[in-house]
Amino acid sequence: MRYNEAFAYAFTNLQSSMTLLRLEQLQLAYGTHVLLDGADLVLEKGERLALVGRNGTGKSTLMSLIEGRALPDGGNIWRMPGLRVGTLLQHLPPAEGRTIFDVVAEGLPETGELLSQYQHLIESADPDMDRLATLQTAIEARDGWSYHQRIDTVLTRLGLPATTMMEGLSGGWRRRVALARALVVDPDVLLLDEPTNHLDLDTIHWLEEQLLQFNGSVLFITHDRAFLKRLSTGILELDRGRLGRYPGDYEKYQAQKQHELEVESRERDEFDKKLAAEERWIRQGVKARRTRNEGRVRALEKLRSERAERRERQGNANINVDSGERSGKRVVELENVSHRFGQDWVVRDLSIEIQRGDRIGFIGRNGAGKTTLLKILLGELEPQEGSVREGTNLKVAYFDQLRAGLDMDATVLDNVAGGRDQVTINGRDRHVMSYLQDFLFSPDRARQPVRALSGGESNRLLLAKLFTQPANVLVLDEPTNDLDVETLELLEELLINFDGTLLLVSHDRAFMDNVVTSVLAFEGDGVIRDYVGGYTDWVRQGGKLPPAPGEMRGRGPDTGEDIAAEKKSTPREKAGTPAPAKKKLSYKLQRELDQLPGQIEQLEARIAELEATIGSANFYQQDSATIDATLEEHGNALQSLEQAMERWLELESDNG
Repeated sequence: MRYNEAFAYAFTNLQSSMTLLRLEQLQLAYGTHVLLDGADLVLEKGERLALVGRNGTGKSTLMSLIEGRALPDGGNIWRMPGLRVGTLLQHLPPAEGRTIFDVVAEGLPETGELLSQYQHLIESADPDMDRLATLQTAIEARDGWSYHQRIDTVLTRLGLPATTMMEGLSGGWRRRVALARALVVDPDVLLLDEPTNHLDLDTIHWLEEQLLQFNGSVLFITHDRAFLKRLSTGILELDRGRLGRYPGDYEKYQAQKQHELEVESRERDEFDKKLAAEERWIRQGVKARRTRNEGRVRALEKLRSERAERRERQGNANINVDSGERSGKRVVELENVSHRFGQDWVVRDLSIEIQRGDRIGFIGRNGAGKTTLLKILLGELEPQEGSVREGTNLKVAYFDQLRAGLDMDATVLDNVAGGRDQVTINGRDRHVMSYLQDFLFSPDRARQPVRALSGGESNRLLLAKLFTQPANVLVLDEPTNDLDVETLELLEELLINFDGTLLLVSHDRAFMDNVVTSVLAFEGDGVIRDYVGGYTDWVRQGGKLPPAPGEMRGRGPDTGEDIAAEKKSTPREKAGTPAPAKKKLSYKLQRELDQLPGQIEQLEARIAELEATIGSANFYQQDSATIDATLEEHGNALQSLEQAMERWLELESDNG
């Protein structure tokens, strides 16, 4: 190998193994609750590590330490000089009174605020020119225009219109905005805390592709096993304050972890036997005390100290549900049911009978109408057309994805028992503290207010409250959000063994595959079709979601979920069913369709010219009027291109 080739090879390997972050012996405790106890981690460039562990073990706190939003009690955090960290938190960004541009610009703290103010000024009908000039000077001093271009690039890449108000966005779109805010810093390390929460299936696929193309390192927390398996290059487990590292996929981690726990259990059994024998020896009486070996006494004291410092692994949740009396054979029957909000169909001409023991999953985009259909099935919403017939002896337990059933200011105990000491489970009275321990709430944790819980703990509490009531119909709306994987698998086992009826809304592909026996797919324009099997079976049968709407989504009245604000779309034809003949376009529409490709080409060429102008070194040295006019033309051209593309797709789909 020649010298240059050898140097290039060595340099490539050096880049690929570049250490970005190192944690050494991190210590952190809140009171008596120890989260980190000597945690170590080395993060290399290009790694995508999944951080797993029980809810409440400190995974999100560890993210905060890495980002620098919190400080450890002890230990060291080394970051590569100039390291840029982007963070996607569990909680969605606030929406009130802010545009998408405002939220994304927050990723660039000082400069972003200036750019956000500048953006609002140039969009106003009568801008304050003095204030505009002051902002321009401040932005130029921070090389802010390059950051403005970076914001525009990220918004274009993620398909986000800068001026749209956050209030009108669904949870999935707001999650996309939060990702843009994390990416705008051009991060070396991307921290993702439950990134798939609030996302529909297509957006999860989109996110997976974005992260696979990301050049930096990724550390992410997720309950979505399909997401974890596709992305992770290794597993980190936070267990009793220590970080364990496992190469390979999730299945290999599970096998290795099981082996480690078996070895640990045997070692602890041997330790406990030895300690018990030494305790018996020290208590043998006067004769033993006269002849005892002082070295053996000191060894016993050491054994006692080791046993006192031992941190026990948190046990498994013990989840049961009382199915009560059996319902009638028919649970609910819909006949020619239709419902819409304004011009948007949510359900159209749906006829279906749900029988006792059915296990049905709901698949559809955010805003497709899944929660609306649930409310119709439960009798909480009367459809505009058609009839609903409920069965007999129905006892319904409803898990609400918004956790509306929890009093955030009350304690965990009061939320479950309402001030009582006992709860009745499967016909037997149990002390509420014992019952909560089945859901992994210690006595101290049970006395804390709900707002102090993590997202996963809140979901466990909601399940605990839900299952205190007998139910032969379980309605679960996104129950998997924030649950740790072990609790998720236990919930799966419970649902598989549940002998009642299950209605499940979930974007967790693995969970749905393991639990349901059929799916209702929301295929656009109110069309809902029934497929046998789970998510994978639906895909195998040709199931697809309708194209994403070009417009942002708004909130439909009284639905409890976001309703698509797009114009009426054409439903997808079911596999094996011939598509209805499309209508021929009129002469006027055909002429418009023929002209659109040329218009799109001209717009793209003009946008390229404008971007070259804006990107030139002396662009921002011109007078403000010229700068504003060019930026405004660029924004208008982008909007016109988007509208032209949407119109072309609309006419093309109608063209026979």
